[in-house]
Amino acid sequence: MLSAAFESSAMPFAPIPELQAKPTACLALADGTVFFGQGFGATGTTTAELCFNTAMTGYQEIMTDPSYAGQVVTFTFPHVGNVGVTEEDGESAGPVAAGMVVRWDPTAPSNWRAQGGLSDWLARHGRIAIGGIDTRRLTRTIRHQGAPHVALAHEPAGNFDIADLVQKAQGFRGLEGLDLARDVTCAQSYRWNETRWAWPRGFGRREGPGHRVVALDYGAKRNILRCLASAGCDVIVLPATATAEEVLAHDPQGVFLSNGPGDPAATGAYAVPMIREVLKADIPVFGICLGHQMLALALGAQTVKMNHGHHGANHPVKDLETGKVEITSMNHGFTVDAQSLPEGVIETHVSLFDGSNCGIRMTGRPPHAPVFSVQHHPEASPGPQDSYYLFERFAAAMARQG
Repeated sequence: MLSAAFESSAMPFAPIPELQAKPTACLALADGTVFFGQGFGATGTTTAELCFNTAMTGYQEIMTDPSYAGQVVTFTFPHVGNVGVTEEDGESAGPVAAGMVVRWDPTAPSNWRAQGGLSDWLARHGRIAIGGIDTRRLTRTIRHQGAPHVALAHEPAGNFDIADLVQKAQGFRGLEGLDLARDVTCAQSYRWNETRWAWPRGFGRREGPGHRVVALDYGAKRNILRCLASAGCDVIVLPATATAEEVLAHDPQGVFLSNGPGDPAATGAYAVPMIREVLKADIPVFGICLGHQMLALALGAQTVKMNHGHHGANHPVKDLETGKVEITSMNHGFTVDAQSLPEGVIETHVSLFDGSNCGIRMTGRPPHAPVFSVQHHPEASPGPQDSYYLFERFAAAMARQG
């Protein structure tokens, strides 16, 4: 049965002028709750899992992060769209997240770097957005009830079949058991030498010899690859489905396992056998996010779906080996079950929000061939740069190979 009262997102606040018009967008949850607002970006309907992100900056980087495939993102920070979009800030070729939910409708860009507006950019890439939503109420719903399945519709005439939208939300299969890395990975291998952005020159280029690194692309963000290059790595990127033979054929000095979307157990069906073979080689292995989870699976641990996941740029993580607390960027809906870590694998980082696992390391490995991974995104795009040292640690291990 549908909710008795469809939600008017402006009810707890003073009237918002744009909401006096007929709503042109609708967000329907699988439990029958419906939020109305003003649509922007593309028109149409999409179904996905709904999450929220607490970052106060970097909405373009968030929307273009391949880890958000299959998800509609609710932004808790109200001013989204005010700096426009620019090609330099994309973490992939375009938005990957299925849609976005914001408190205020985006204003005209007000930033010297802007190359266009958020709404036009979303429309060009076929992504739907809704504004004028009570994002605080929606965030509480996600926290208390878990990440819901939703249908997001934008129809300029404001004509919605609510029952059909709720049915579509209920029909979304969810992310458990879903391998999305195949959808966002590269089609073929390529080399990467672009380094991190710096004022005033922008992005740089790494030149000369470097540490040979094979990066497995499960949905790699561009800034992660830039961080590897900035740390002195000569990076060759391979598709998610690459075999151990294909990885080792490049004679790598190190192997990197990238971030990405979906259920790690599903992607692990083909990635775990490759990782296990690579672990037999005497080289460093470094994983991030989905790569961290699949490394854990390869080592014999288990992963579980979280209630609402971690999505933001303000997550405190404690390094158990040094006692240092780092503020990190996170984006994940699955986590490694720390209780399932086998002998020879130790927990190195934990979330200070909920105690969930945020890092592991194999013991007994030589200094030139460590195997370690973290749940958070140390490339900080967007977010704090507290964890960049992990790329330098990876590079230092390869330097010890002589």
